[in-house]
Amino acid sequence: MKDFRLWAKNFCRIIDNDGNSVPFVLNPEQEQFIKNMEKYNVILKGRQIGFTTLSLAYMLYSAITKPDTSYMMMTHHNKVTQSLLRKLKRMYHSLPHENEKYAELFPKLDLSNRDELSFKNGSRIMVATAGGEDSISGNTFQLIHFSEMGKYDDGQEEIMATAIPALAKNPDSKIITESTGMGYNFYQELFMKAYRGKESVWKAHFYSWLAKAYQKQFKHSFDEAEQWFRLHNNGRRLTYDDLEHDERILKDKFKANYRQLMYRRYYIETNSLEKFKREFPTTPDEAFQTSNVSVFDTNKIVERLQHVIPPLETKEIYDQLPDTLKPYINKNLFIYHLPKKGMRHYGGVDVASGTGGVNDNSTMSIFNADGQQMASFYANDIPVYKFAEIVDSLGRFFNYAFLCVERNSYGLPLIEKLRKEYHYMNLLKQKIFDQKGKRKLQLGFQTTKITKPIIINDMKENFELGMINIECVQTLEEMKIYQESNGKMNNKRGNGLHDDLVISVAMACQAMKQNKYYVDI
Repeated sequence: MKDFRLWAKNFCRIIDNDGNSVPFVLNPEQEQFIKNMEKYNVILKGRQIGFTTLSLAYMLYSAITKPDTSYMMMTHHNKVTQSLLRKLKRMYHSLPHENEKYAELFPKLDLSNRDELSFKNGSRIMVATAGGEDSISGNTFQLIHFSEMGKYDDGQEEIMATAIPALAKNPDSKIITESTGMGYNFYQELFMKAYRGKESVWKAHFYSWLAKAYQKQFKHSFDEAEQWFRLHNNGRRLTYDDLEHDERILKDKFKANYRQLMYRRYYIETNSLEKFKREFPTTPDEAFQTSNVSVFDTNKIVERLQHVIPPLETKEIYDQLPDTLKPYINKNLFIYHLPKKGMRHYGGVDVASGTGGVNDNSTMSIFNADGQQMASFYANDIPVYKFAEIVDSLGRFFNYAFLCVERNSYGLPLIEKLRKEYHYMNLLKQKIFDQKGKRKLQLGFQTTKITKPIIINDMKENFELGMINIECVQTLEEMKIYQESNGKMNNKRGNGLHDDLVISVAMACQAMKQNKYYVDI
């Protein structure tokens, strides 16, 4: 009764894939999660690895062993909610609560309806559906589990904002948020921030389709896949010589076995590669990949994300930075390398209103002459006049970088301030024709329906051919959702989804393309 794993194995029964009632023996991934679980947990996993079953059993165990506590499981659909409630009731009825020997250990039910199980010891387990009645406010829960949060239609952020205050104020209370990848939403942002280690209170747990649990859980499916492969290959199994390029990566890098690879082929044949990656991801980035007709090669972005370097720590660079930049280091400003004396640097700047909220970011991206990204800056709550001071300081810090500023909208007053107030001389000039047909130069870069596809294509070529090396994770995430539709190029629409860093990198590529320097360094 003091060890959940032993309790589950000895008292709790579940229905296996063959329809048999068997003791609930935790699989390796469930064991790992129970061992590493913290207060705030966000799980990204392949399908059917068993985390909802694990949570139901853990709630039942906790409710029985801790009187007067409450628990809640929320799902994305009412039918799923009722299915999980039936599973929970089946678990309870499998317990030896009718045995007089255990009467004091297993309290009888006080209430059992379509919303909850209540026990004679004062504890209860509730189930709810996202988008339905508010089941959180006014309650205090020892454990809250959001199942398949990525599938909640809307209000994910509001649900979480309501749940955190409802958590019991003790060291053992917990939230578990779990889902397969469903594109770009609050859940995706929550997981990736925790996974990237960006000062998140959440602990990220990722379980790929190569998890040990699948060896047993998917045995029948693996057998079917192998039988299918043999049928089409003269009765023989898959060998290394049969593997395609991406399969060899899975075999060599991720240690996939041949049964797993045959199942992958089988699934893709009956569904699609995109759906396989979403339902059975190898990496977190792959899980959130969507068919958004991204302008940039998503596979190259995912590969780059595996090798980005972290920004320099504050203590490494703080004393070297001008005072203007110190408040922003590793909050809005991320520096990956320090400038080398005498080396040219190139920067791109995209300017927004600086009014905060969900509005666009003001951004700046800097590369050296070799195409290595040196720094990135993004913030949406800094007014234009203040951003001009930051651009001036950051440009001068990187050897008086040659800057390409998008002059559209708020870019024009920033350019005026850079030149007239800060006397920043190393600015890109764009050749245009005036009304008399004469060519002249104007400071900054004007993006139009004609010029935007050109600069984005230049950036795409530079990135995909390895001529620039992007280190900023946020930039790469924006590139994933930068798409072309109806002849227009922009980011995938939605709250919190931006493309401002993409534009600043595109501007930096134009600075490198023009390859000028109006100052001596």
